[in-house]
Amino acid sequence: MTRPDVPCSAVAVDLAVLTVRDRCLHVLVVVRAKRPHQGRLALPGGFLEPDEDLDQAAHRELAEETGLDAADLNVHQLRSYGAPDRDPRGRVVSVCYVALMPDLPLPIAGGDARAADWAPVEQLLAEPDQRAFDHHLLLTDAVEHARDRLSHTTLATTFCPPEFTIAQLREVYEIVWGTQLDPSNFHRKVTGAPGFLVPTGGRTAGTGGRPATLHRAGPATRLHPAILREPHSEQHTKGATGHEYR
Repeated sequence: MTRPDVPCSAVAVDLAVLTVRDRCLHVLVVVRAKRPHQGRLALPGGFLEPDEDLDQAAHRELAEETGLDAADLNVHQLRSYGAPDRDPRGRVVSVCYVALMPDLPLPIAGGDARAADWAPVEQLLAEPDQRAFDHHLLLTDAVEHARDRLSHTTLATTFCPPEFTIAQLREVYEIVWGTQLDPSNFHRKVTGAPGFLVPTGGRTAGTGGRPATLHRAGPATRLHPAILREPHSEQHTKGATGHEYR
């Protein structure tokens, strides 16, 4: 029974699932099948049910709307969003979950989603008024969180083959960070981070250029010191079509 002195509000969960596809950072989106914002792109998510906790709700909504299993994605809470006018149906507080993973499959729409697919992040961020609810803000925060994770962890190596070159690793950083990096500076930083990379002793096959040294992921999970973004990275980002957004 609801007490008259307890404010009436709802709790929801939303998920920002990021991956690299076609050499571009993508996010999992759904097309809303119901009002409000019917037909608009949104992050998958929905309301918390009475008999579940937040993690259970996030896993259920992701499975219902996209067919993906959150247990395989290492999703974790990013932050909560509670602006009074964020949902036209009433006061809704949303807990956003985030994941950045390689090799994710195509989603299968279901539940309240008319369709589900991967969409280029930069294209979505360039159209802030076209997203449902405040999902442009959620996506912006999730992308910044993912970029920060690459600075402080060895996550980038999971997007590379078992043996990879420094150039292949640099490309992962450039895609997620949305900027071009100086090859020499990047090489110095990643090879100087203890436990980040281990040379395999092999080199790339000659294709007319100079063979490059092959590496594999080292034992470290966190980077000390961190691989910090270069100053111009926030000023000059490249979208999925190759156009630059300033």
